[in-house]
Amino acid sequence: MSRSFPPLLPAALGLLMTAACNQQPPPAQEKPAPAAPVIPGPDLAAMRDSNAVRLLTAYGREHPETQVLFRTSLGDVKVKLYEDTPLHRASFLLLTNKGYFDQTVFYRVEKGFVVQGGNSDKREIKLGKYHIPPEFRPGHFHRRGALGMARYDDEKNPGKLSSSHDFYFTVGQKYTPQQAQSIAGRKLTPAELKTYATEGGAPALDGQYTVFGEVIEGMDVVEKINQVPVDPYNWPEKDVTMKVEVVK
Repeated sequence: MSRSFPPLLPAALGLLMTAACNQQPPPAQEKPAPAAPVIPGPDLAAMRDSNAVRLLTAYGREHPETQVLFRTSLGDVKVKLYEDTPLHRASFLLLTNKGYFDQTVFYRVEKGFVVQGGNSDKREIKLGKYHIPPEFRPGHFHRRGALGMARYDDEKNPGKLSSSHDFYFTVGQKYTPQQAQSIAGRKLTPAELKTYATEGGAPALDGQYTVFGEVIEGMDVVEKINQVPVDPYNWPEKDVTMKVEVVK
């Protein structure tokens, strides 16, 4: 059975509106929105291949820091950035200080190989199209915990220029010296061969992708990310988010 109600609400509302009209307060002054804080450094949207080396070189001189902290949704990871890969270090510090990585996720998980992050469909910070010249250095290789920068393949990118923002942590697996050398992109040293046999890594990436840092705390968190459920495209079923900050 349907119910009907007397029209009390409209009448009461009319009384309230009349009273309000008789006692209207003076109009409030609109306060201007606070200006967004200006973060020193180049405008990310204006970064291009034509100016990246110059801008990153200058930024790196002004910012000598070598440690960053990833606060992920699965735990914290502390990373050391190498001083002898100055362009990669400066670019990573710049994007960190600008808050770029805080709007990104780990979007690729290859079990027993790498976890990759630095992008998201939801990010709002605009980033110019720039790449970083390769900085291959003796002693920097894809051992377990290495931090590297992704890039397009040789067909599109014969100069092996790094992405500005797509980074990865190496998980890898253990290889015998013969196995490691057979898949490596360059001649490995005896020390590197021993490390791949005892600690593991991804020797197939050596000489192909720039390694510019390493995990110094929280490798168990990287391993945890490497084990999350993924879809058929290796994208985590649940977003693994991050906040990145410069430590020192």
